[in-house]
Amino acid sequence: MSGTHEGTFEALRTQLQEAAAAFADGPGTLEGVLLGIVDDVDRAVREPLEIFPVCHHSPASAVAMARRLREKQPKVVYLELCEDMAPLLTELRNCRLPVAVQAFATEVDGFPADWAPLSVVAPITEASAEYQAIAYALDTPGVELVLVDRSSDHVFQWDAQAAHSAGPGDPDAPPAEEEAALHGDALGVEIGDLRPRFAELEEHLLRHGRVRHWSEWWHQYVELPLGDSDHDTYRQVMLLIGSLFRRLAPGDPHRVRVDEDRERHMWTRMREHLTATGTDPADCLYVCGAFHAASRVAEFGVHGTDTFEIGPRSATKWLHGLIPSSHAAIEAQFGLAAGSVSIAATVWAKNLKRTRVKPFRLTGQAGAGKTVRKAATAPVPEAAPSDQLTGFLRRPPVLDGLDEAELLGWSVDIVRAARRNGYLASTADAIAVFETSILLAGMRDRARPTPYDFQDAAVTCIEKDTVPGRRDVRRLVEIMMGGDRIGQVGYDALPPLARDVHDRLAPLDLKLQQRGVQRALLDIAGRPELARCSDVLWMLRRLMPPGTARPIMGERKLGERPIQESWDLALGTHQRALIELGYEGVSIEQVLEQRLRRTAYGPQATTATVLEAVEDATLYLRSRRLADELGNHALAVLSAERGVDGAPEVLRRVRRLLSYYRTSEPVLPPWIESFVKTGYAHYCTLLPTAFTDEDATVGQVAAMLGFLFSMESLALSLGCDRTQLELAVAQSHPQDPSKTALLWAAQVQLGHLSRAELRARCDELLANPLVVPAYPRYLSGFLHSLEPVPGLTDFVVEAVSNAFGRLPDPVLLPWLPVLITNLRSNGAELAPLLIREAGRTFPGRLDALDAWVPPWRARPEPEAVHRTPPAGGTRAGTLLAAHPATCDAVADLLGCDGTWATADAGPSGAVLIARHPDTAVALEALLGGA
Repeated sequence: MSGTHEGTFEALRTQLQEAAAAFADGPGTLEGVLLGIVDDVDRAVREPLEIFPVCHHSPASAVAMARRLREKQPKVVYLELCEDMAPLLTELRNCRLPVAVQAFATEVDGFPADWAPLSVVAPITEASAEYQAIAYALDTPGVELVLVDRSSDHVFQWDAQAAHSAGPGDPDAPPAEEEAALHGDALGVEIGDLRPRFAELEEHLLRHGRVRHWSEWWHQYVELPLGDSDHDTYRQVMLLIGSLFRRLAPGDPHRVRVDEDRERHMWTRMREHLTATGTDPADCLYVCGAFHAASRVAEFGVHGTDTFEIGPRSATKWLHGLIPSSHAAIEAQFGLAAGSVSIAATVWAKNLKRTRVKPFRLTGQAGAGKTVRKAATAPVPEAAPSDQLTGFLRRPPVLDGLDEAELLGWSVDIVRAARRNGYLASTADAIAVFETSILLAGMRDRARPTPYDFQDAAVTCIEKDTVPGRRDVRRLVEIMMGGDRIGQVGYDALPPLARDVHDRLAPLDLKLQQRGVQRALLDIAGRPELARCSDVLWMLRRLMPPGTARPIMGERKLGERPIQESWDLALGTHQRALIELGYEGVSIEQVLEQRLRRTAYGPQATTATVLEAVEDATLYLRSRRLADELGNHALAVLSAERGVDGAPEVLRRVRRLLSYYRTSEPVLPPWIESFVKTGYAHYCTLLPTAFTDEDATVGQVAAMLGFLFSMESLALSLGCDRTQLELAVAQSHPQDPSKTALLWAAQVQLGHLSRAELRARCDELLANPLVVPAYPRYLSGFLHSLEPVPGLTDFVVEAVSNAFGRLPDPVLLPWLPVLITNLRSNGAELAPLLIREAGRTFPGRLDALDAWVPPWRARPEPEAVHRTPPAGGTRAGTLLAAHPATCDAVADLLGCDGTWATADAGPSGAVLIARHPDTAVALEALLGGA
């Protein structure tokens, strides 16, 4: 398109000047706005490089794009899309649309650390102009596709501060559905963001258009009129809308600067490409949003200034891939009305059938039929652009006639769907929906009911006070109009990690890319090769979101081998998470190792979290090297800790690791020996402080004592001194009753306090009415003492029983809720041990309870038995006979009954031989035989 067209829009300018003078009582701001819009349209139409304005996910834009590409057949297509996403577009042929092109960065360099991970997505649907341009460029020989918008890195450099400084969403908003969350928390970029940025303007358009939301207004007043328009009309109207919204937008300095910098960036890239390749601008097509097509920056056009300097990217390493998308995800990402993208897909199909325009589809595209490629036709000669805008604005809207067959079909289908979902709908409801749709359309000044009119009519006629099923009528209409189409990334377009996972799970014979839950049965004993699948599934459970791989039968513990397992798998549903996992490494083992290191060496890492990483490295990776490395780091973290918050978790994990290494390794790893030795000294040092610290709970102090007592033998064998523990207990002076009881239990374990003395102290507590209200807290301490001193289980049963037996009802009954609360909150893990001991102590039958005597009351005191020593005993025998109390006490402790024997006058050895002659007879036979 060459030459000048000075008078193209002169008639329109004259009419707008007259209208401005009539409505505004003279020239002024209104005239400047209206004439400025015409100037913007004229400027874009005159540009030698053809500008094709679009709106994102617009069927009218897609049809106009397909028609224009077949007419013009450009050699270069410039597309408003992040320039670093270009290599991924060829993989679209391996996917089922809709999908989203994603740029992802897990580690940031040049951005705040709390922004990580960074993610940018650009959704692509078949009913979009950008897909038509991509399909044409990639499948047409000799055509080059050039992405000219800012890179993903610049998206965050220019926009992210505003995005990340925004406040949280509405707390009362309903949770997003699974399909609507397919993009996660990624920052969305779209081609052709065309929506009023002036709130009063949008409100005015919605009110006078008698519609509820912007998607419905756009469908009624832009999509339908432009659906059958020619190229010049479509182009000039879209430029008009873009200029109108641009000139009436409020002057947000940051947003205006970003928009203008994007336009400068795109025109700079296009001029650089034209200069480098020598391409004629007439052979090019620039596809961008209508908002940017009406740009007024100095860099606009092929003859614009070259003063804009594109800044460098940060040092952040970006990874790129394709993730599945859906109509609901696109609507949620860009604030569109629910069901609008599905309705757009339906309109796209109708437009293709009505206009007979042949769309472009990538060869081999999943979900598309076979494309028969015909020989390319010659480009249609282009005529000079004429003023189509004046006629479009003066022409009254063409009212579509009522399509009764279509509306009747909708009415019958929605009633059928409502009945399937529990609604008591009938034929009368179908008739009511039909008539109400026509009535609502007439009230809104349209002859043909739109899908939005039909949706309102269905809700009015069918919806009840409560929803009987999972979906309401509004959702049923959205599904009926096309449903929420969910895309899928093909195997060849997956990152290496995702393909590796699919390959390693191939023996399961499941369709892993299919959405939904699938049951996998693993008979590992019968098919040992399935053990590798089990390893992959357990790692996926550790790395992926809940529900991706859920074990139904089977568990993985240290030192155990699986026999049979059953899993519920939903890899197809969580395909985005699997793809993003592939950005972190080439195998799940590598990703898991990286995450374990990141957790262990993170600034918030504690000894418990590092030991958990050691356990996971052993359990999932079976890596002795990594476990040793992380174990040595756990030793360093333990030495630097000054609190005891993680003591219970440390105790549990160290016990499990010690049990595993003792049964699977010939010797303990050096790091765990050092850990026990260091932990013994560390907890001995902190013990007196923990007993008096109000922030340290009784469970944490009990875990410290459990570590010291259970690891004592190993620690002493490694060179530790028990005096450390004795001094730590001696220096402890708690004030809290529960910690006091815990200290008494520790003294019993060390031998500094006998059971009789402990029993006497408890009796004193029960006898003191001032202490009785606090007695449950003493019992709580005794209950936690079962962790370090399990031998006191019978004493704890005795203490509780004495409390029930000796306390009067006025004291006992108010105390019972406190006791139950303490047992439930503080002793949930140890209560079963207490219950088992009580079951062994108390009678099992009710009728035996009256005659039952508690063992602690029926236990007799040991009495010394004095017997006469034998007359002819040895020196040792004479000594034992003279002091029999020691032997009697040992025999009583072992439960042996007997009396002292009186020795005969003869030698005791002869009596023994005469009583047992077999040995002598055998010896005689042996000697005689020799």
